[in-house]
Amino acid sequence: MTDTIAPIVEQLFLDLHKNPELSNQEFETTKKLRTCLEQANIRILELGAKTGVIAEIGSGSPVVALRADIDALPIDEQSDCQYRSTKQGVMHACGHDLHTSVLMGAAYLLKANEQQLKGTVRLLFQPAEENFSGALHFIEIGALNGVDAIFGMHNNPNLTINQMASRAGPFSANVDRIEITIKGIGAHAARPESGIDPIVIGAQIVNAIQTISSRTISGLDPVVVSITKFLGGNTWNVIPEIVEMEGTVRTLTPDIRLKVKQQLTSIVENIAFSMGAEAELRWFDGPPSIINVAKWVNFCQNIAKQEGYEVVDFQPQLGGEDFAHYLHHVPGAFINLGSQSPYALHHPKFLVNRNMIMPAANYLANLAQLGLIELAQH
Repeated sequence: MTDTIAPIVEQLFLDLHKNPELSNQEFETTKKLRTCLEQANIRILELGAKTGVIAEIGSGSPVVALRADIDALPIDEQSDCQYRSTKQGVMHACGHDLHTSVLMGAAYLLKANEQQLKGTVRLLFQPAEENFSGALHFIEIGALNGVDAIFGMHNNPNLTINQMASRAGPFSANVDRIEITIKGIGAHAARPESGIDPIVIGAQIVNAIQTISSRTISGLDPVVVSITKFLGGNTWNVIPEIVEMEGTVRTLTPDIRLKVKQQLTSIVENIAFSMGAEAELRWFDGPPSIINVAKWVNFCQNIAKQEGYEVVDFQPQLGGEDFAHYLHHVPGAFINLGSQSPYALHHPKFLVNRNMIMPAANYLANLAQLGLIELAQH
């Protein structure tokens, strides 16, 4: 069966890599996925998704969901592979083409074994992971209705293709965006005493917020506060009135997230006040941290060992992943499978090792099939 499915899945991967589409623009990708599912007589659920596909195999309860993300990134591919992106400025630099192909392979394997399924497997080909909107949209339209457990995977270029990694508890970070506006008083650059310089105030704020992780939060709790944009002024001899800053805050737990928010607000407002200026911090919640359920992590690790994977230790990462939203509604686990790339995720030369596709598809299929049995027994 694997020999029959492998060429189909391989071709899907090549097609997706050549024709990447950005978040919420995955229209051709969606058409291709629907065609693949229809050709295998896999039932598609019409829940109103503009892009992405939700499908099912089997019937009745319990229900296990498998999720893959399908969107690409606004990066110009620099690899020299024969199947490189045909779209300038857009590429699959995070391996979502791989994730999608792996899930499709698992779908075909599960369909071939449908009569033996002890329940239903729901397939979530999710759009818009890169802008963190896809999971919330799928939840809103009912993708998790009736689901008892959910599993997701991401490729990890730092692992070999026979390695699997996961952990119970925090797996990824809370990903929040911040904007800071400082309002001073503009002045001639030769007479700074006649104004209130928001650039100097902003510089002090940038320095001060670095003490949050080193002096306010325990060193055992990873925290990153990065200012990545600092805009002020438009000429060389005028002190501006306004400075705008943007950045990101990464934490692992809800309590540390709240503590950092409170401390950051205090620093911004008090430094500005002490120098006679006004400042405002705007905080935009992104996806929360993935919190893996220990039972399902152990389950995933045991199946991985049975499939011949080496299970390796995993330290929580401060990257973001909107799969976290699913785990706020349904128990489950998120894992990494090795893709063995010399380049990091989001690098213009990033390429996965295609030899991992079918082993990963077999693994996901067994995860779903045995997950149904586990749920039925407990």
